[in-house]
Amino acid sequence: MTSSVVISGSGLWKPAHSISNEELVTAYNAYATRFNQQHEIAIENGELDSKPLSSAEFIEKASGIKSRHVYVKDGILDIDRMRPKIPVRSEEQLSDQAEMAIHAAKEALKSANKTAADIDVVIVSCAYTQRSYPALAIEVQGALGIKGFAFDMLVACSAATFALHRAYEMIAAGTAKRVLVINPELTTPQINFRDRDSHFIFGDVATAMVIENSATADSEHIFEILSTKAVTQYSNNIRSNFGYVSQANDVDPFAAENLFHQEGRKVFKEVCPMAVEHISEHLQRHHLGANNVSRWWLHQANINMNTLISRRLLDRQPTLQEAPIVLDTFANTASAGSIIAFHLHHQDLQSGDIGLLCSFGAGYSIGSLVLKKQ
Repeated sequence: MTSSVVISGSGLWKPAHSISNEELVTAYNAYATRFNQQHEIAIENGELDSKPLSSAEFIEKASGIKSRHVYVKDGILDIDRMRPKIPVRSEEQLSDQAEMAIHAAKEALKSANKTAADIDVVIVSCAYTQRSYPALAIEVQGALGIKGFAFDMLVACSAATFALHRAYEMIAAGTAKRVLVINPELTTPQINFRDRDSHFIFGDVATAMVIENSATADSEHIFEILSTKAVTQYSNNIRSNFGYVSQANDVDPFAAENLFHQEGRKVFKEVCPMAVEHISEHLQRHHLGANNVSRWWLHQANINMNTLISRRLLDRQPTLQEAPIVLDTFANTASAGSIIAFHLHHQDLQSGDIGLLCSFGAGYSIGSLVLKKQ
């Protein structure tokens, strides 16, 4: 039998801390009320816009999110701060994201029945890295005792699937034996918790996967990667402008325009049809239709977006078993969302079942993998 490239293990790490919609709204509304009172005259004169109040019901209806895990809860709900208070670590200590990554990596290795000695490539792929260099992937590689090489990838919310594509290509080409892909999504430092329309969107988490040749895979749950597909199309509707050039621009690197912000309605309107077309074309490559897919592990950004995309693909409302939702308790975890869905909802599939893993986000970028349970 001809060997193939497979996913042989996955891992998930979530922080111990979480914040409910109610907690988030209480803090935000207290801040907004105080802001409106302090700037009452300027608001009346049209010099400033008042801060609208929010509600837990608004958040859940707009996104499907009920709560989110956060790496550090301290500081986020303090209306005088409204950002996580993460203690500075010395350069000799393990970085925050590396620590997150290692937790998920160890679980993925255990799931795949592999040790660090079996891995020869590490890819850390996520929406944000906490520093430019040395690469987080190399730090993780060193901490785990892995030989070979490692590198970071940044492709916003498609970072995980794009990294899986690179891993697939390396295994298929024979330039690597086993690749460990890790997604330590530390998103909360880039959230503007003073913005009603975006303060609830993101959560922190880390995921990981082991990719190898089927000839060496011996884990309980193995998924063959039948193919990969990616597309990018430039859009200005999702941005995070924070960067080292801010110092040379003489601007506040932490101003609202440099934190995460988006034109949510435009994103919804433009990404949904783009994702439907992308997925349909990918399935057609294998002479498959949407009804041949047993499990949809879709990007977890917005429940309304997921529902619309899967409904257009299936011509009906998907069941939660077919298209599992994890964003209700994890929120949008950038590139990790579809991997969380896979990790929590793959063991029940039978040999021969087809699944589709897909992420979409800023860029715009879309990455997908057609998988077959072995």
